[in-house]
Amino acid sequence: MTLDPWLLSILVCPVTRTPLEHDVAANELVSRAAGLAYPVRGGVPVLIVEEARAL
Repeated sequence: MTLDPWLLSILVCPVTRTPLEHDVAANELVSRAAGLAYPVRGGVPVLIVEEARAL
C-alpha cells in the first residue's frame, strides 16, 4: 500500500521534526535522524514514539 504523496510531504518525525521516508516493502515511515521506523497500519501512519521500532 502506498501513501498519498501529499500526506507524505507534510508528515514529519514527532521526535526530530525531520521529513520521513516511506519504506513500502516494510510498510513503515522511517526517520533516519531519530533512528526510528513508525508503522503504517491500514493505510494510517502511527506516529507514536512508543509504537516505533529502533533501526
